[in-house]
Amino acid sequence: QLQFVESGGGLVRPGGSLTLSCTSPGFTLDYYWIGWFRQAPGKEREGVSFMKNNGNIVYADSVKGRFAISRDNIENTVYLQMNSLRPEDTAVYYCAAASLPVLPDRVLVEDQYDYWGQGTQVTVSS
Repeated sequence: QLQFVESGGGLVRPGGSLTLSCTSPGFTLDYYWIGWFRQAPGKEREGVSFMKNNGNIVYADSVKGRFAISRDNIENTVYLQMNSLRPEDTAVYYCAAASLPVLPDRVLVEDQYDYWGQGTQVTVSS
């Protein structure tokens, strides 16, 4: 069973930066299509970013230009670099993997993903 270890969350002031990491001991993440999602209190989980295993990337409009997804195949880790953070970015962030190709217009839809991490809390507050 593919399992993730997420890290990097925390408390940051508006305008600050954080880098989230997602790794999976024993599984090669390069085989999978990876997404980052987030869920704020009282809201549905939403897609933030997606990376295909050939490097194609998609971002939600709300984070475009501020967040960057990347992959280090040697470290078997996927990262989400988050800059210019805003209070509305406060959420639990999850990484997820799809075992089958994701439909192009559904890469930020959670039902396309089979495996999920436990999540890491990101709080943006002054």
